[in-house]
Amino acid sequence: MTGVEASRFAVRASVEQVEEGLAFAPKFDSAGLIPVIVMAAGGGDVLMLGQMNADALERTLATGEMHYFSRSRQALWRKGQTSGLVQELVELRVDDDQDALIATVVVAGNGASCHVGYHYCFYRKLVLDARDAVGERPMQLAFTEAEKVFDPVAVYGDLPNPTQL
Repeated sequence: MTGVEASRFAVRASVEQVEEGLAFAPKFDSAGLIPVIVMAAGGGDVLMLGQMNADALERTLATGEMHYFSRSRQALWRKGQTSGLVQELVELRVDDDQDALIATVVVAGNGASCHVGYHYCFYRKLVLDARDAVGERPMQLAFTEAEKVFDPVAVYGDLPNPTQL
């Protein structure tokens, strides 16, 4: 782990320990990542889905600020490092087999968490129509947020967009 002392995570020794024990023994996937659903404190909105490697998780626990591993940039990053929209960790939950996390956070500034400028990354929904299921028309999305919370160009300038095609 880069820049981090010995891990505070327990070794996964048994199913009983992982599912019923009190030791935090997160399971990272073959790429060394664990998914984390990020929710707003108070309202419960799902802000984003991120990925953490062991270093990001350790730094989050050490600083109280959310750190992630960016798959598109292949780098560790602290949320809000550029935008100022820092996510302060309030609570971290782990699922039954410890291979997924839910983080409850308070977001600094205007409360937005999406690099596109919306409040949360899930700003569109799939329009469910029976015609889609039989292939009569292409599947469509609809916006769930009427407007952006901030202007991404004003915040990020000419930094490369992390979205990959």
